[in-house]
Amino acid sequence: MNAIVPNAARPRLLDLFCGAGGAAMGYHRAGFDVVGVDKEAQPHYPFEFHQGDARLFLQMSWVHTFDAIHASPPCQAFSVATQHARGNHDDLLTPTRTLLECVGLPWVIENVPGAPMRADYKLCGCMFGLGRLQRQRWFETSWHGFEMRPPCHHPEPAITITTKGQPNRTGYAAEAAEALGIDWMDMRECGLAVPPAYTEHIGRQLLEHLSERAA
Repeated sequence: MNAIVPNAARPRLLDLFCGAGGAAMGYHRAGFDVVGVDKEAQPHYPFEFHQGDARLFLQMSWVHTFDAIHASPPCQAFSVATQHARGNHDDLLTPTRTLLECVGLPWVIENVPGAPMRADYKLCGCMFGLGRLQRQRWFETSWHGFEMRPPCHHPEPAITITTKGQPNRTGYAAEAAEALGIDWMDMRECGLAVPPAYTEHIGRQLLEHLSERAA
């Protein structure tokens, strides 16, 4: 997928721990120009990308050229899927939040249920018409966002999307991509991705917050 050219009229969002760009695409669709940072190379990231430590980027003067920041610190220290080895993973969420608060720009942190964060928004695939996707993610915001939403409802068997996929199931990769609303990633990247529908929704709330700040 070719990188999408930025538009100077759109607000700029810094996407930290960006992975292959699931969250980024949602923010782009909401109306942001997005720049990603990740410690690993991300050849499928669809926007401008910089490889490096996200926490170091938060300490550079460059960060103030952005209007807002999204961060998706690795979830392995909190995820149910890695509970047998949580002690092998560092909590990067807490120090990232501290740095975001020091920067002073509007921010969003995304992570899994059970992470040490205030869940201003709890989103799942069933809320956005994403078929059988059962993938709840929490979002904490600098503006303490809030909305009333119905609880998760999955009347059909849910699809579980992992980094390894289901190699013995015919059509699994295509089914997973359709469920996530993603068509530019490999299976490992899909297993780690935030569905764009989630951050498109959060991005609209963030745009409203930026408008209120500017008023």
